[in-house]
Amino acid sequence: MADKKGATANSKLMVRKKERTTKTAVEIKKEVKTEMKREVKSSLVKKEEKVLVVGEKVEGNGEVPMEEGATANKDMANRAAEANEANGEYEPIELPPWEIMEGDRIDPFQFKFQFKNVEYSSGRNKTFLCYLVDKGKADDGLMRGYLEDEHSGAHAEQAFFLQTLPDYDPAVKYTVTWYMSSSPCAACAAKIAEALRARKTIKMTLFSARLFEWEEQEIQAGLNALSQAGCKLRMMKPMDFAYVWDTFVENNDLTFTPWEDCQDNYEYYHEKLADIMQ
Repeated sequence: MADKKGATANSKLMVRKKERTTKTAVEIKKEVKTEMKREVKSSLVKKEEKVLVVGEKVEGNGEVPMEEGATANKDMANRAAEANEANGEYEPIELPPWEIMEGDRIDPFQFKFQFKNVEYSSGRNKTFLCYLVDKGKADDGLMRGYLEDEHSGAHAEQAFFLQTLPDYDPAVKYTVTWYMSSSPCAACAAKIAEALRARKTIKMTLFSARLFEWEEQEIQAGLNALSQAGCKLRMMKPMDFAYVWDTFVENNDLTFTPWEDCQDNYEYYHEKLADIMQ
């Protein structure tokens, strides 16, 4: 009988081996994944069985010790956090204080991304402000540089009057030119207009690559207030992008090549600005 049982077992083993050799690689992968899921599921069930809450009665063991209960509560909190993350719910993250960056030359990648005059500026949440200041005196020369606001309480436009041109001399005639990655927000437009009304000898021209939220009424009102304060508002043409590239960008002596729709986007924004100024 033992021999017969052994023979039967061997024959079954042979059949199983034959069956396995006929399975495809896809079927084998499916089996492996299924087995892994079963193991993960069983391990999760075991973990849930071990979860104990502080003060809970356990048969034959009395009350749960404080350390085990604390660990159980921590595990439950971790699982709740994981569940929230899976549902797309996250705890709010506190951002660091913003600050104004300033320098002489912009990184070429930043320029091509931040100054690109696309209609929808997704991901472009900074403002780059390139400036030229002519005080009309040969001794002082021409002030040139750029400001970048990154997590800062003051925007680049406001920082210009606080950091770059803090000491205003009413006896000096200033010619200020800005090249901005985006036109000012409503609050900044109001601040610039206020600064220009208080500094009568500043003549300003502001070139923008894009119009910031130009459909909003408060933005339109801010741009009109800027114009009434004496600021000339312009949209950047392809030649203006080339000028900024040569003057404010670490270009490594490379020539600026406008992107495909640079001219078309300029005409689009130029028309929108003209409508706002009417």
